[in-house]
Parts: sequence; structure tokens; C-alpha cells
Amino acid sequence: MKQKTSQILLFVALTFLVISVVQAQDTEANAQKSDIKQSETTLQDQKDVAVTIYNNDRALVREKRKIKLPKGESYLKFMDVPERIIPETVSLKSLIQAGSLQILEQNYEYDLISPSKLMEKYVGKEVKLVNKNKDMDFYEVTAKLLSVNESPVFQVENQIYLGHPGNVVLPELPSELIAKPTLIWMLDNTMEEQELEATYLTSGISWKADYVLVYDEPKNSMDLEGWITLNNSSGATYQNAKLKLVAGEVNIVPVQAPAPMMDRMMVGAAKSMEVREESFAEYHLYTVPRRTTIKQNQSKQVSLLSANGVKANKIYEYRGNTAFYNNKIEPIRNENIDAFLIFKNAEDNQLGFPLPEGIIRVYQEDSEGMLQFAGEDRIKHTPKDEEIRLRLGKAFDIIGERTQIDFQKLGPNVVECEFEIVIRNHKKNDIVVDIVEPMMGDWQIIKSSMDYEKKDAFSVIFHLPVKAEGSGKMSYRVRIRF
Repeated sequence: MKQKTSQILLFVALTFLVISVVQAQDTEANAQKSDIKQSETTLQDQKDVAVTIYNNDRALVREKRKIKLPKGESYLKFMDVPERIIPETVSLKSLIQAGSLQILEQNYEYDLISPSKLMEKYVGKEVKLVNKNKDMDFYEVTAKLLSVNESPVFQVENQIYLGHPGNVVLPELPSELIAKPTLIWMLDNTMEEQELEATYLTSGISWKADYVLVYDEPKNSMDLEGWITLNNSSGATYQNAKLKLVAGEVNIVPVQAPAPMMDRMMVGAAKSMEVREESFAEYHLYTVPRRTTIKQNQSKQVSLLSANGVKANKIYEYRGNTAFYNNKIEPIRNENIDAFLIFKNAEDNQLGFPLPEGIIRVYQEDSEGMLQFAGEDRIKHTPKDEEIRLRLGKAFDIIGERTQIDFQKLGPNVVECEFEIVIRNHKKNDIVVDIVEPMMGDWQIIKSSMDYEKKDAFSVIFHLPVKAEGSGKMSYRVRIRF
């Protein structure tokens, strides 16, 4: 029994010894930490900033700051960074002397000051209640904050208050709360004066291309203006920034992060700010020649390109369907024809500029010379020397009709179909309608009332001319093996 008691006492003594050693080490570490010098840098120290914006809610920020740092180990608060910075992408280097600065530790502090956060930090602690209700028997009293779930609960002496009609006064600001998101580095530095370059990715900045196209139909000519639209909700302003844009499908691993709402301002930039374009890796890089300020919660437009006298043609298309060859179908009446605008993005056509993805809005003059909206379509990233095809909408004055004249099953997997197509043109000018017939299986046109173009293995095109305020008709018969 005595031996067992001695073992227990020895175990307790050893436990207290270990606890004492750990506490001593923590105290020593905290003391050492408190002895490390601290400094901070803000936008006032910024000497330059460059922003490269990608299509998919990403931007690469490179900023240079000139500051004084103590030699040896110290903490640096790098303030005024975007709220939506991606902290794991941050890098820091000295521009004065390579290797003179080493990051020992990096922290991203984003526990921002707010009324709810302040109250949470004081749960279980004493606060002051200042009373504004004359029915209460005190003006100012010390209380203990018990909870902030749903609403605050206070204990004053032996009474519990659910909420409070006056103000809650806190003795001090909790040290762990900050006013702005801040990067904190523990550095090992060998030079007192440093010029630092911080590079990081942030979300909340995006760009898109928008185009305004004015089409002169009698001349088959158009003018094209391209605009870059920037949207900044990253939580920071970029003053006098050098701006570059990357167009292309840069692979981004998706993250679940809701985008905050923002109030937008519109700012138009001068047309003289035309963009310089160059190939970059598998993408295209657009450099804005003049520096610009991108404010938080701002939508800004910068001129991308301007081209005049571009040759363009409006075409009309009446498209069939592969389902028409499967069975007998009823006549199809009064279908409006699709209208398209086609032009080539080539140097000899006043263009030859890689066009980023965006929406092209088309305008035409009416009889009084006023521009009217005529349709819009989205283009993909389009290299130079490629054709661009814009779907404008349905032509009001051009009607198509399709009649299946004959349908025969020649075998289990063989059919013959014959169609008659009529186009009625109520416009005051002659037109040509492209009748596009998608095919299926192994097909052969047995007879046709007009020549046709085999577009590919699965479609043919009949180019049917139609007189002004007149009509045109064609027919064809096709045999299909499924």
C-alpha cells in the first residue's frame, strides 16, 4: 500500500514538473516574441503597382514599396491589401539586394472590426451599460456579457438583462481585431532601407470586351469600336496602375467563395487609349498604354480598338432539321428567316486584331439618319484572319415555308424525301437566302431544281435568289440510309 502511494506521489510530482517547464517555455517564448521589433507599411510607401487581369475573376498584383526595416528578425505589417487576396499566392522579395530579406513566417489577418465581432470577443467579460431609459434605476453600471446568440444577455449583480435599451461601452479594442485585412510577415533582414516587391493573386477583379458595330447596309460596310470593361470588387483601389489583360482560358481550380455585392460607378476613358496586343504563352496579352486608377466598387471602360470601313455582308438563312427525314411531316408555314452579319478579321479588311470574347451590339441608321439597335451576339476569342458571324435575329419581312411533297420507305433503313421550299421577300431590295439542309446517315440528293453546295459531310446549302417584293421557290429529293 505504501509503495502504491509513493508511486502516485511521484507521478503527481513529475506532472507538476512537466507543466512548470512548459509554462516557463511559453513565458520565455512570449517574452522573446514581445522583444521582436515591429513595423508597418501602407499605401503611402507604395512606389509602383501593376495589375494583370484575367477573364475568370483573377488578377495578378505586383506592387513596390520603399520602407525602412530593422536589421535582424522583426514583424512587418503589410497593410492596404485587397480584402479578397488569395494569401497562399503571396511572394515577397528585395529589389535592392537579392537574399537580403528572408520570410520566416507569414500570417494573413482578416478578423475585421465590427459591432458583432466586438461583442463576441467580450463574452464572459465585463462591459459598461449606459442607460438611456429613465424607467431604469441606473445611468451607468458594470455588467458581465453572458452571450450574444440572437441578442445580447447581460448580468448586472444578480439580475439577468435580455438586451439593453442604451449603449454598451467596451473598455478597449481587442488586439486580435483589425480595421483592414493585413499581411504580417516575420522577416530576417540585413538592410535598413529596403525596396520590396510583393506579388499576389486576388479575386474580385474581372474584365470583359464589349463592341459597338455600326452597319451601313447599302455600302456593305461597318465601323467597329471595342471597349474593355473592368469591374473591381476586390476590396482595394489600385492607384495609377500599369494595366494588362489576359484573354484566353487560363485554368483555375474552382473555390467556393461568394462574390460581395457592390455599388458601381461608370467611368469612360478616352479613345486615344488604344491597347497594344501580343501573344503570351497560349493566350493573348493586351497592354493599356496609359496608367489608370481602378477604384474599389467601380466599373471602368477603356478603349480597345477602332476600325472604320470594314467590309461586311448581311446574309439570310433558312435552316432545316434532321427530324424532317424520319417521318411524314405537316407543311411548315410562315417562318421568319434568320439574319446574320459576316465579316473577316483581317488586316486587308481594316482589322487583323485578335478580338477577345465579348458581345457585339449592332446598330443601323433609320431613314432620318438616327442609329437604331439592330441586334447583338456574343463572339468567342477570335484570332486574326478568322471569319466572324453574328446572329442578328429574325427578319420581319422574309418568310419561309416548307412542304414535304413525298415520303417513301424503300427498306428497313432507307427512305426518300422530297421537299418544296418557298421564300417570300417583302423587302424593297433583292436578296439571296441560304437554305441550309442538315443531313443524316448516308445521303444522296437524287434531284434538285437548282445547284447546291456541299458544305460538309452532314449539310448542303442552296443559295436561292429572291426578287424585291417577290418570292422564290426550289425543291429537292434526297435518299437516306440510316
